[in-house]
Amino acid sequence: MPFPDLIQPELGAYVSSVQTPGDFSDFWAATIAEARAIGGEVSIVRAETTLKAVEAFDVTFPGFGGHPIKGWLVLPTLRSGRLPLVVQYLGYGGGRSFPHEQLHWAASGYAYFRMDTRGQGSGWSMGATADPVGSTASLPGVMTKGILDRHDYYYRRLFTDGVRAIDALVAQDFVDADRIAVCGGSQGGGIALAVAGIDQRVKAAMPDVPFLCDYPRAVQKAQRDPYGEIVRFLAQHRDKKAKVFETLNYFDGVNFARQSKAAALFSVAVMDDICPPSTVYGAYNAYAGEKSIVEYEFNNHEGGGPFQDLEQMAWLDRRFQP
Repeated sequence: MPFPDLIQPELGAYVSSVQTPGDFSDFWAATIAEARAIGGEVSIVRAETTLKAVEAFDVTFPGFGGHPIKGWLVLPTLRSGRLPLVVQYLGYGGGRSFPHEQLHWAASGYAYFRMDTRGQGSGWSMGATADPVGSTASLPGVMTKGILDRHDYYYRRLFTDGVRAIDALVAQDFVDADRIAVCGGSQGGGIALAVAGIDQRVKAAMPDVPFLCDYPRAVQKAQRDPYGEIVRFLAQHRDKKAKVFETLNYFDGVNFARQSKAAALFSVAVMDDICPPSTVYGAYNAYAGEKSIVEYEFNNHEGGGPFQDLEQMAWLDRRFQP
């Protein structure tokens, strides 16, 4: 298989042409303030499992619009004091699935929360959260839901959910508010970038092969969906290109990267034909905080997998020392 995009040294030198809207920060500050003003109750209920070394909890918290969002919280059974928190966001089409999956963070001494993804969760793992908001005409999938209006766009709701997850957990007596990390792969990496750019409480971000970055280049270079949903939408709505990219500019990981101060550990797969590696470097090279990147030269969108898990655990342990 040939490399689908730039390779080194051109890859590492790539700079995105995405321009940050003048009201970008104000748009997101108003969006989060609106969600917080609505409020809502947080429910944390012990889950029935056979797990002994960790405890699992079924969490419901108010996200965008006060809508109930689900997630799994997993804590080490033997714990004392306040724990560093790792919030994980999920890839496109996935849901929170079962609480016994991905236990390495709790087993390493962290409070671990896996947020469900509204309106998804049937592509490769199960979800339990609806998206009760309608939208204008769109293509199957969520990439074009509300894409003609930034206030109605699907990812405005999802990124807000990501911030509100931290709101729900930071108030708990088992969380150290000074040690909050976010992570995720693909769509989850894009959400992690967004949340780290919006919420300065986040001290560490670990986006793997992040999606939702450098949209103008991504729609030209990606060989597989989900970016193709935007291409097919524009193939029908031929007169809407300017409006579509105006909206997407408020949800581009490049712009969130420019305003994040959290330390960041990125990963990129050079043979990735879903999230072209140049789009990842577009966000990485724009990133304002301390940063490093791990490159997997011969991997597609699966990226580093368990190798990157090891990188993340060592990297975060050096910063948070649980």
